[in-house]
Amino acid sequence: MVLGLSLATYTLLHVLISLVGIACGFVVMFGLLTSKRLDGWTALFLFSTVLTSVSGFAFPFTHFLPSHTIGIVSLVVLAVAIPARYTFHLAGRWRWVYVVGAATALYLNVFILVVQAFRHVPPLKAIAPTQTESPFFVAQVIVLVAFIGLTIVVTKRFHTEIEPATARAA
Repeated sequence: MVLGLSLATYTLLHVLISLVGIACGFVVMFGLLTSKRLDGWTALFLFSTVLTSVSGFAFPFTHFLPSHTIGIVSLVVLAVAIPARYTFHLAGRWRWVYVVGAATALYLNVFILVVQAFRHVPPLKAIAPTQTESPFFVAQVIVLVAFIGLTIVVTKRFHTEIEPATARAA
């Protein structure tokens, strides 16, 4: 039992929250590419990403795991990105701090998604059963390089002053 739920139910809830965070994160990245803040999507992305990281610590464990490290890093990144967005309103350097933070938080969720895919999807598990094999490494490198490129492009393209105030309600 985890927080009054069976482990299977809690795991399903955690996975669903994670998938919502990832999906919303990609919508937010698209918005940033087009200089649209997408306030509702952004709030859902940030909330679900925080909830994903926090809920990961409620799983039963006997020792500190790599997933805990990822969760801590994600929460630290979000602890900077959220004020950049909501306290400092993307002013000046806070714009790129937010963009890099949001992209990093999304990357960390996708990193874990790839880990879980290689653990639970039979064809992927078959080609990298211990996640020390090259297909797993190649997949993670591709994801990392894609996110580095995405972060660079989004950081260059997202300018808050382009969007009129009336268009921010999306």
